Amino acid sequence: MDIPAPFGRLTTAMITPFNKSGEIDWAGVEKLASHLISTGHDGLVLNGTTGEAPTTSDDEKDEIIKVVRKAVGSNIKLIAGAGNNETSHSVEQAKRAAKAGADALLVVTPYYNKPPQAGVAAHFTAMADATDLPVVMYDIPGRTGIEIESDTIVKLFEHPRIVALKDAKGNVAATSWVIKRCGIPVYSGDDILNLPLLSKARHILVPSTLRCRRIIDPEQFHINHNHNSGDKFRLLKLRMFLQLLLAHATFQLARRSKLLIFHTGIHL
Repeated sequence: MDIPAPFGRLTTAMITPFNKSGEIDWAGVEKLASHLISTGHDGLVLNGTTGEAPTTSDDEKDEIIKVVRKAVGSNIKLIAGAGNNETSHSVEQAKRAAKAGADALLVVTPYYNKPPQAGVAAHFTAMADATDLPVVMYDIPGRTGIEIESDTIVKLFEHPRIVALKDAKGNVAATSWVIKRCGIPVYSGDDILNLPLLSKARHILVPSTLRCRRIIDPEQFHINHNHNSGDKFRLLKLRMFLQLLLAHATFQLARRSKLLIFHTGIHL
């Protein structure tokens, strides 16, 4: 199935650098964003859990978008995390992200509350109606405690501003069914699922793990390329190599910045 990639093929959830006093390192934000774009990324996801969204204020989230926009220019897609488990506050965050310069919204399933699917649908609909920005639904039940069921995804995709799904459900069969049913663009939200989802969707790959070494980005690019060219043996070798690099990158990030792993939201 030939499904267009609304935000490019490689987009990374960016961390938010902090200094030793616990304040945001604004120069580091600018430098990291520029580095990621220089190594071939089509866009960046800001203010997600990888970006410490649970620990940053609304004002800081706005400023992160503005600083990154200034650093990368207008041609790079910026997707801003704008969801939590309280709908009215999520709507406010969505409006602020739009005003700050985001190109799209990443909206997570309402966590902890475990609403019924009708409530999940109402939450996403309210977010999509809040601004003119396109919305990416984020399905990560291991962290939120509730999934977006397949029928709910198909129904929500009928909304003109709900344009994609970031999938970290871990159920490739269910995701494959959704793709076949409605043709929704799917972004991989868990690195271990990148290859299986590529084999099903064949069109988009957006790992959410930080790439903090130059070598990781080319390897991820080659995974895309070798999948499309049909070189399966080379693809498996690259995937194994990439997983080792990601583990090393995560360790180095935690060691150097003294960040707490359970705060960074890094997925391996």
